[in-house]
Amino acid sequence: MNTHKDLLVWQRAIDFVTQVYKLTIEFPNHEMYGLTSQLRRASISIPSNIAEGAARKIDKEFVRFLYIARASAAEVETQFIISENLGYVLSDKSKLKKELLSISKMLTALIQKINKRIKV
Repeated sequence: MNTHKDLLVWQRAIDFVTQVYKLTIEFPNHEMYGLTSQLRRASISIPSNIAEGAARKIDKEFVRFLYIARASAAEVETQFIISENLGYVLSDKSKLKKELLSISKMLTALIQKINKRIKV
């Protein structure tokens, strides 16, 4: 890996953020400083933490930031559920939820791979 941009998980997380922005444009105006903002910030946190961790060039630090990215993915999942409950997102918009699950799994796999390397 040369930079974080070479990581498929980072690339997919960037695409995911773009889709979240497109989705939240449709949210009610009164949510601009609430759920819209929170969902956008949490989704942005995923690729941002991958990039920051990779830039540290120390495996233990990278893993720490990958855990933060994975936690942000869980936060986004929670906000999707709230958005569905409020009727802002139809539950048939499962493509984004499936992509989020896939990104989370990729983060977990990358964490495990790096942890194995650290322990060797």
